[in-house]
Amino acid sequence: QVQLVESGGGLVQAGGSLRLSCAASGRTFSRYALGWFRQAPGKEREFVAAINWNSGITNYADSVKGRFTISRDNAKNTVYLQMNSLKPEDTAVYYCASRDRQTLKYDYWGQGTQVTVSS
Repeated sequence: QVQLVESGGGLVQAGGSLRLSCAASGRTFSRYALGWFRQAPGKEREFVAAINWNSGITNYADSVKGRFTISRDNAKNTVYLQMNSLKPEDTAVYYCASRDRQTLKYDYWGQGTQVTVSS
């Protein structure tokens, strides 16, 4: 079992910044990567960014490249998503998810944190 707890969401004006945190606990050694996803009202959940737990290799959705940065603190079992130059279209519930080392599936999810960007 892996538990994920997100924090850091809120309301911000366009052009502003927020930093999301995802604290992981439990069987974190079985994790291959941690990722961030988001879901806006009426839309499907979409991938935002991910980071390999050991190597630190990252990848991003095209829509956030150059604006968002994912990072990790292995000692704290925490992954961060620094979001800069926010746009109204970034408004969504952001979820942290854990990817299993063997199946490579995202099989554990946090409860989500709301990010609202006003124009």
